[in-house]
Amino acid sequence: MNNNNLLPALILSMLILFGFQYLYVKPHQEALRTQAIAQQLQASKQEADKQAVAAGKIVSDTPRARADIVTATPRVTLTTSQFQGSVNLQGARLDDVQLVNYRESVASDAGRVTLLSPAGSAQPVFPTYADVSWLSDQADLVLPTTNTMWQAEKGAKLTPSMPLRLTWDNGHGLQFERVITVDERSMFTLTDTVRNTGKDSVHLFPYGAIARQGNPTARAAGAIHEGGIGVLGGTLEEMKYKKLIDDGKKLYESDGGWLGITDKYWLTALIPAQDEKIDAEFAFSGEGVTDPNQGHFQADFRGAGVTLEPGASTQHMVRLFVGPKSLRQLDLYAEQYNIPHFDRAIDFGWFYFLTKPFLYLLTWLGNAIGHAGIAILIFTVALKLITLPLSLKSNRSMARMKELQPEIKRLQERYADDKLRQNQEMMELFKREKVSPMSGCVPMLIQIPIFFALYKVLYVSIELRQAPFFGWIHDMSVPDTTNLFTLFGLVPWQTPAFMHLGAWPLLMGCSMFLQQRLSPQPMDKSQAQMFMFMPIMFTFMLSGMPAGLVIYWTWSNLLSIAQQWYIMRHAGHAKKAG
Repeated sequence: MNNNNLLPALILSMLILFGFQYLYVKPHQEALRTQAIAQQLQASKQEADKQAVAAGKIVSDTPRARADIVTATPRVTLTTSQFQGSVNLQGARLDDVQLVNYRESVASDAGRVTLLSPAGSAQPVFPTYADVSWLSDQADLVLPTTNTMWQAEKGAKLTPSMPLRLTWDNGHGLQFERVITVDERSMFTLTDTVRNTGKDSVHLFPYGAIARQGNPTARAAGAIHEGGIGVLGGTLEEMKYKKLIDDGKKLYESDGGWLGITDKYWLTALIPAQDEKIDAEFAFSGEGVTDPNQGHFQADFRGAGVTLEPGASTQHMVRLFVGPKSLRQLDLYAEQYNIPHFDRAIDFGWFYFLTKPFLYLLTWLGNAIGHAGIAILIFTVALKLITLPLSLKSNRSMARMKELQPEIKRLQERYADDKLRQNQEMMELFKREKVSPMSGCVPMLIQIPIFFALYKVLYVSIELRQAPFFGWIHDMSVPDTTNLFTLFGLVPWQTPAFMHLGAWPLLMGCSMFLQQRLSPQPMDKSQAQMFMFMPIMFTFMLSGMPAGLVIYWTWSNLLSIAQQWYIMRHAGHAKKAG
């Protein structure tokens, strides 16, 4: 391979390297500024903002244990095959949901994953809750607030077979009723009815909000999206916590859609009726806190106003998704309720067209085989078979290039002072021998989108969360926990983050080195040294990536080595026979 053609390949590799460094290395923590919501809206929107801020007020100046806050207010028990928790009768707020089938870690004593938690809960819990209510541009109208005590029937509870009915009378001619249902998966349905038994007409706006106190990503790398998310006006909208702190709020108009707050694996989202016109926003308030990362983040919407005459009633329905971002589950809900792009709650990245089918295929293989790790190995073989024709052509060309290296070296020495003639002669040689000097770059170009897509699959998909491989790999979605610099656990030394180098990344680096040895080597010594240094750089780079991805990369390299060795050996036999 001549210098001019090898250089683009090296530049491409370095771009990949620095791109990964930018995406996965912990970024600098920037000084964050406090910015309160100051924009004034029309009268009805002013009322919406007032209630939004009121909904986010911390109920205690001193954060308390979550269990203490849960028991401090009257509640109705929530129980499904997926959830355990309760509905807060104070404010009719959903603020207590734990997942029955998911744990915080693979440790035997790990607690259940908490998705909704009351305001004022002490960290590491970040209080998250859902409010649905009514607003009005009539300042003297008494409406339910976060402090309103709703009434439930004696012995009431919320299960998939038993809806919860709550009532409240404002004492001034308005009767409020809320019916909450829940299915066996992750969807709540809240149906609010208002009856006007007074003498005057009232003007109401339906309202819903997902709120969170504190930024859980303040000390985390930004490889995936966490924060505000939704599909509004047919467009996916993502608002990271830092962006909300900087901007204060972002407003949207939409027909239907959905919005909420997303974590790596979990989603809490409001889904209005898809024919409903809404004003939506993502907002931040730093009121009452010195660190904006402890502020109040919110995704909310306000529906179209309705005038309720004396003796009339109105009804409004909104759905609330609280649960894991399972692709199949999101797709089923999207089809069932006509929710636009609900699968985009999963951060599929740039290669959505690959990531989604990869996830479906890996999930299907894992369920069929009963082991996600073996599914990845089989999936890698399938990818190799699909790309086999191109790989065979590339490997044969690389084998011929290796045979031509002595001739290439002679041309470089002969025309050392005439680069133009040197390149012309080399091109004639390649044309005469029917080889391509860029053949070695083709497998890399093929693997780039596959690598990114698989990274997303292994890193953000709940289906592969805490899935084990063999031996010491108990969770393929996190980095290999072994470390060369502690002699794999023999030396009790807490190493710096940059000195973490697991066994699987080492195996990957060795496989990459062997693969390079079978490839044509650069004629230029400096380029050859850089080329040989790349396995070391990639070894350290992949040490912080999910173990499943490193296993895939290593297995893929080994398959490529076997294929390349076979082709070169076959080419050698064919040459002798000729």
